Amino acid sequence: MSKFFACSVAAVLTLLWSIPAFAGSTIKPGLWEVTLQSSSMKNMPKISPEQIEQMRKMGVDMAQLQSGAIVNKICITKDMAERENLPQMNHKESGCEMKNQKRTSDGYTMDMICDGAQMKGKGISKTVFASDQSFSTTSEFKGTMQGMPFSDRTDSSGKWLSANCGSVKPIRDAMPGK
Repeated sequence: MSKFFACSVAAVLTLLWSIPAFAGSTIKPGLWEVTLQSSSMKNMPKISPEQIEQMRKMGVDMAQLQSGAIVNKICITKDMAERENLPQMNHKESGCEMKNQKRTSDGYTMDMICDGAQMKGKGISKTVFASDQSFSTTSEFKGTMQGMPFSDRTDSSGKWLSANCGSVKPIRDAMPGK
């Protein structure tokens, strides 16, 4: 397994896991800045232009990668901000499903179960909304990636920047193929 591939998959997993936390809350629609810090991304090499383009097609503007953190901008529409249910990842593409989604007084908790060819394991994620303009998420995952043991903890935070998303397109509810 190449270290680059493992880190890239970890970064995508981390990003995808945090994005669904937006929907169904009392958050403001518009442009959000999301910062993701992951133990597996500390030594991550530069993301290729192809990977950045793939993320942009999903509605994620990969602005920066610095010191084990990804800082990106995401556009949330009014419809997305008002939903009661979180969008789900495409299980066929990712091999992972969100289960046991529970709304708490200040956010969400959910389990992630991966049983795909590349990744197998379980995780848990908790999102807390401090206000309609900020949130934090903590996620932990243990399993295997390409048959090798893999464990990761991710901390992410988001802050609302503007009602106008500018050139950043709204995120998609599903991953590629849906």
